[in-house]
Amino acid sequence: MVYENLEPLFKNDAIVFGLLMAILAFVFYTSSLKEGFWAKFYTYIPGILLAYFLPALLNWPLGLIAPEWYSNSLHLFLSEQDLQLPPNLNFSEITEFLVSNGIPEKAIKSFQQSSHLYFVASRYLLPASLILFSLSIDIKGIIKLGPKALIMFFTATLGIILGGPIALYLTSGILPDLIKTDPSEIWKGLSTIAGSWIGGGANQTAMKEIYEVNDSLFGTMIVVDVIVANIWMGLILYGTNISGKIDKWLKADTSAIEDLKKRVSDYRASVERIPTKALTILLMATAFVGVAFSHLGAELIVPILKNHDEFIKNWKLDSLQSGFFWLVLIATIYGIALSFTKARTLEGVGASRWGSIFIFILVTTIGMKMNLGEVMDNLGLFLVGIIWMAVHVIILLIVAKIIKAPFFFVAVGSQANVGGAASAPVVASAFDDSLATVGVLMAVLGYGIGTVGALICAQLMALVSF
Repeated sequence: MVYENLEPLFKNDAIVFGLLMAILAFVFYTSSLKEGFWAKFYTYIPGILLAYFLPALLNWPLGLIAPEWYSNSLHLFLSEQDLQLPPNLNFSEITEFLVSNGIPEKAIKSFQQSSHLYFVASRYLLPASLILFSLSIDIKGIIKLGPKALIMFFTATLGIILGGPIALYLTSGILPDLIKTDPSEIWKGLSTIAGSWIGGGANQTAMKEIYEVNDSLFGTMIVVDVIVANIWMGLILYGTNISGKIDKWLKADTSAIEDLKKRVSDYRASVERIPTKALTILLMATAFVGVAFSHLGAELIVPILKNHDEFIKNWKLDSLQSGFFWLVLIATIYGIALSFTKARTLEGVGASRWGSIFIFILVTTIGMKMNLGEVMDNLGLFLVGIIWMAVHVIILLIVAKIIKAPFFFVAVGSQANVGGAASAPVVASAFDDSLATVGVLMAVLGYGIGTVGALICAQLMALVSF
């Protein structure tokens, strides 16, 4: 009997990483061309958007790479259980099939395989880039950005809180048969998306536990969360290329942002040196010793906080038990602290340049996690997600128009909520390397309010469920 192939063509991370680097080389080379087709192409499409979506295409529909998959040996195991996989199932659907047929969790995990590239990029390269970007941070310049940054951040949070119930109400009222899930369960499942979009993974897990969302529904919600959030991130990255036009429409005053960019650029020029081998090693050591220190801090702090589990859950501070939260926070504080020392001059040998390289590698690994083919498998829930995100965006643009906030604050305020610390600095640095730390600081704030905001959103969704 011929079984359907469940595995990507390339499973070795060394090969996959080579493909991702080839994509980056292609993007950077073509974007450097000053005339011809590519010069016109990059006038409209930012390079970082290609670095994001090309790996997604290698995942689906090409099937060359994947973030996670099942081994083909699963077919033999299932045949021994008198079971057969239905055709064309994605990873989440295979998991759901196995769980519904009573396959033990241990057996399921034994057939699961995954790429570790995103883990390496997000746990090692991301904190390193945050440190490198923070070395030359201009605290005075960031303060001068004023209250509009915070206003747009909290507006983004409000947009998610209100967007959930509005989307659920509209979808249930207009197309009641589109969502097959029990209405009494659907709002609970959607609460996990609210937790992710306001805070992060820890807040999402907190919602799952609070409302006892079953694993099958939770898996579907993760798919909706990832795809909708990634599509929105792609649109934001496109927006960075036309931010001037958007700012003109918003009648925004971008002088504080331009001043910050100029101050950092001027400082970079004043300390610029030839990056010798010794200086480059010193730069890398500064970054990765900081990464080590951040991991050590997270490993020491999280177990202590887990001993106070009841207090933390009562106060809805679940993010404090996330190792990733502390990793990002400590790395940022470490980098900012070094900006007050002579280490600041390492900007002159390429600190932010290396930070950008690490961020671009992270972007490709985020892109490879996106399977656009899964949209068709969950149309009803994706419609809820799209309407939800649309409400979020509309509220953001209305407030930005009223207070004349720059598109930078709209984009980073939104991504600090929806994407968290892994993608907020990506969006911020797409505007300018000097702005990456602004994205991180906003994302850390999102972790703090994620669970409370998601609880409010969940209760509003419960009220409109029918």
